[in-house]
Amino acid sequence: MGKDELKTKITELLAAATFEEGGEWLNINVAVGDWPNFAQQLRQEPTLWFDYLFCLTCIDWKTHLTMVYFLTSTKYRHSVEVKIKLDRTNPDIETVSQIWRTADFNEREVYELFGVNFINHPDLRLLILPDGWEGKNPLRKDFEDPINMIRL
Repeated sequence: MGKDELKTKITELLAAATFEEGGEWLNINVAVGDWPNFAQQLRQEPTLWFDYLFCLTCIDWKTHLTMVYFLTSTKYRHSVEVKIKLDRTNPDIETVSQIWRTADFNEREVYELFGVNFINHPDLRLLILPDGWEGKNPLRKDFEDPINMIRL
């Protein structure tokens, strides 16, 4: 399925979705409130069958955060990139770890490095950083480390 066909099908599922031009994959922008239901539809819709979340990350734009999810269908071999804008002061988003198991550790990593709260995550705790780093979020642009003199 090409980008245009994917765009048509996704618009049928979520009329509020917007698209960015360019890039290797179809880039979809979704509101944070639409994400839980839309994610489930992407996974279960037989013509899309996005059964593999191969990466998720976060971007700090100083004014807001953006969650980015990379999905592919192992059956149909098409991929999409889903972006969700989050409020920087209250970055809450529903977990998708019950939809795609690969999200579990990735969400924990984004939680500790960017401070995104994944609502209903089964085990939201530090993954890499040692105890005492809770809430420090070292990949945020406002992070300061006085010991190593790092300022982003």
